[in-house]
Amino acid sequence: MQTILGANGTIGRYVAKALPKYTDNIRLISHHPQKVNPDDELVVADLLNSGQLSEAVKGSEVVYLTAGIEYKTKQWQIQWEMIMRNTIHACKMTGAKLVFFDNVYPYGKVDGWMTEETPVNPNSKKGKIRARVDEMLMYDIKKGKLQAIIARAADFYGPDTPNSFLNNMVVQNLLKGKKAVWLMDDSKKHSFTYTPDAGEATALLGNTESAYNQVWHLPIDENVLTGKELIELAAKTCGADPRYSVLTKGQLKMAGWFNSIVKETLELLYQFDSDYLFDSSKFDKAFDFKKTTYEEGIEATVESLRK
Repeated sequence: MQTILGANGTIGRYVAKALPKYTDNIRLISHHPQKVNPDDELVVADLLNSGQLSEAVKGSEVVYLTAGIEYKTKQWQIQWEMIMRNTIHACKMTGAKLVFFDNVYPYGKVDGWMTEETPVNPNSKKGKIRARVDEMLMYDIKKGKLQAIIARAADFYGPDTPNSFLNNMVVQNLLKGKKAVWLMDDSKKHSFTYTPDAGEATALLGNTESAYNQVWHLPIDENVLTGKELIELAAKTCGADPRYSVLTKGQLKMAGWFNSIVKETLELLYQFDSDYLFDSSKFDKAFDFKKTTYEEGIEATVESLRK
């Protein structure tokens, strides 16, 4: 049995799509789980309830923590450590291995390429929260109490990826005949993780014994484009003019007075005022995995949004 926590999210669904290569027994856990594959087992449980979670993962060999919570620092402060604590406890109780799908917030601002060896040095409240959660997991790994993986991804894009900046502010705007929107500096390079690749690679890691007790960067096209180049590629694919505007920090601060999501992202603008470069060479060397190029990924994203 392989179990996905937070199964209704984008990554949870893509992991579920990939898992039939490895198992016929897939369990999806969330508040309102929905089948991805015909034979998926659905279990309703609250990740904040330790008893419910431990009961829900019984019989699991591998557990994938792909949950997302409301994008508010206060919620993260209350919930993330509790979710990780409950998940670690449940995996210990059942003897399951754990794969945690994580982001790059714990690194903070990095000069150059982000790798698995990049020091944890968060410079945002959300980054500090994720760093503490990672530390909880690594503590039990180092003590030999748990077999686990931290699988990191960069910012998302791809089909069926509703919370993607690239999807929403670039591709959708262009498809609607509007200007695309970029943040801070369109001359800086910015890595994006293609979500179907991320789901497939996470499932692969979870089913590779030698991958455990390590941090892995999920596969990504290393030919990183600037904001301007990404917009031009998206516009060409959409058959639109590459018109766009670049929002400054001052404009975003003003927008944050009226939009809570914008307000919550202000502390992470360092990801757009310099190059944001995500390296997956460790994964590339370990696995024979066909990565999706930005050209292929944008084309698939445009097609999905047109539908």
